[in-house]
Amino acid sequence: MFYEPASGHGLPHDPFKAIVAPRPIGWISTLDLQGRPNLAPYSFFNGVCGSPPMVMFSSEGRKHSASNAEATGEFVCNFVGHPLKDAMNATSAPLAEGESEFDAAGLETAPSRVVKPPRVALSPAALECKVLSVTELTDLDGRKTRRFVVIGQVVGVHIDEAFLTDGLFDTAKAGALARCGYMDYSATFETFTLARPAGA
Repeated sequence: MFYEPASGHGLPHDPFKAIVAPRPIGWISTLDLQGRPNLAPYSFFNGVCGSPPMVMFSSEGRKHSASNAEATGEFVCNFVGHPLKDAMNATSAPLAEGESEFDAAGLETAPSRVVKPPRVALSPAALECKVLSVTELTDLDGRKTRRFVVIGQVVGVHIDEAFLTDGLFDTAKAGALARCGYMDYSATFETFTLARPAGA
């Protein structure tokens, strides 16, 4: 089949998010201007570049995470492993402004070093970030979409040493969770190595 998104797909559910998959989950913790913590998962998330290290998350609507990150200039991206899947899912609930998803999901916080937002204490790794930009996306016709991309530079990295194997962060041991579209997720319990071509 072929379809143009503007004309519709004719399927029971939009396949776009299932095709662009798997996507890592950015579990974003922030503080509002009153110092109240917020925690929410974003599946439109990824690394932007490695040097300097940068990440991005995209918010469909001006949700608390994007608003807080823009207002304070800081956020933390917490790694989501398989054991944290239910807690991660619980933090996607639409709580009122100022209510703590940490408390609602029964998650313990841990202090960050460089930025103020707390980390998820049980997360295998966390990236402390300073905001570089917040951009509202526009479409081909120049119309604003109410979709906001937040880019942050990583200024601090936490790694639980239990997930280091021979000096490498062990994604499989951490059970990296990814979004696969619809209500589907995957977890990484096995990885394989491919050598790059000579000269690459």
